[in-house]
Amino acid sequence: MSRRFLFVLGSARLDGNTELLAREAAAQLPGDVEQRWIRLAEHPLPDFVDMRHDSDHVRQPADPETGLLLDATLAATDIVIVSPLYWYSVSGLTKRYLDYWAGWLRTPGIDFRATMAGRTLWGVAAFAEREPSVAEPLVGTLNNSAAYLKMRFGGVLLGNGSAPGDVRKDTDALTRAKTFFAQEAPLARFPHQDA
Repeated sequence: MSRRFLFVLGSARLDGNTELLAREAAAQLPGDVEQRWIRLAEHPLPDFVDMRHDSDHVRQPADPETGLLLDATLAATDIVIVSPLYWYSVSGLTKRYLDYWAGWLRTPGIDFRATMAGRTLWGVAAFAEREPSVAEPLVGTLNNSAAYLKMRFGGVLLGNGSAPGDVRKDTDALTRAKTFFAQEAPLARFPHQDA
């Protein structure tokens, strides 16, 4: 299967530091690798309503944005969450998209869990702090989501930047971007799992 990357842009800002870093990493992909970029702010999802335990469970009607994101997610071999660090985790737009994964797990006819198993989840994030450990909750969210679905996890490419364009000054992040997607991503594991 040829690789198909889905870049899920979770920032409310157009061409922000996180997106600039993701585009730098994506520019290193071979020309025959398909790339699809979806900006969540342009495809707003309705509030996610978790009805797993309702006795009179009624499926929410599908809307065009949900269908677009579901189809793009299922078609991708590699999903890249491109989210700035907001309050030490993913953005609200990104969190809502990940919440929908819970609903898709129970959507008849798509077998979301089996489809996602073995695919690769990546992250790209910019943050304004000097200490990268502040991004550990974001990394944990993505790692654990991948582990739950038996996906591979390529890690998170972190860059420093607050004002527009600042990430271009983070030479270490730009260097890591050159080879970020070239690495072999291991099967994701929960932190408490034995090796």
